[in-house]
Amino acid sequence: MTEHEGSGTRERLISAAAELIAASPGEDFSLRAVCDAVGVKMPTLYHFFGSKQGLIDAVVEHGFDVYLGQKESMGSSGDPIQDIRSGWDAHVAFGLENPGFYTLMYGKVRPGYSPEAQSRPSEILRGLTARAAEHGRLAVPSDQAAAHVLVANIGVTLRQIVLAQPDPELSAAVREGVIAAITGTARDSTDPVAATIEIVAAAPDVLGEAETALLLSWLTRLRGDRRDEPGSR
Repeated sequence: MTEHEGSGTRERLISAAAELIAASPGEDFSLRAVCDAVGVKMPTLYHFFGSKQGLIDAVVEHGFDVYLGQKESMGSSGDPIQDIRSGWDAHVAFGLENPGFYTLMYGKVRPGYSPEAQSRPSEILRGLTARAAEHGRLAVPSDQAAAHVLVANIGVTLRQIVLAQPDPELSAAVREGVIAAITGTARDSTDPVAATIEIVAAAPDVLGEAETALLLSWLTRLRGDRRDEPGSR
């Protein structure tokens, strides 16, 4: 078997396993069924993956490839909080469209273990919260903000998968609650400028992209000036 043929066989085994998982989310799958779908013997599968868990890990990585490919096609709004909001919705949508992948990616918990591929979307999220912190938009450390967003996003998605029922109202409510918490703009916030910033950022279509960016720049500058006033801390 040439290197090219070997790579092709490995990818076909991953695709076959992914299709079986997608067809029966949450259920176990047979290695023999994977081999039969590709037309190879069990030793070939073990040659590439070593074990069933090795194949599952490869499928998880494939799932993250698909997920990140969808996220990258979205582009950026230019506003980190709005990008977090859009990323949340994309995360939920992926989970509902691919429950088999998603439960392997985020629902299979082993103490002390995190799939290496899981770090890739987490790095993107931490990049967004770091940018938000640089712009003075966070009320908590950026890594803490990223953790808040991720765990809530996963929880909301898994709940909808378990119930087999999309709940966009719940997702939006939890999303906005998390954003209010990390930006310090909850209803009882003592920082009305911060609250206004997040209202403007959440609806960029109202004023238009350029006008929204300009208004956010002014409000961010105003918020910084208010923080520097005597007695404001």
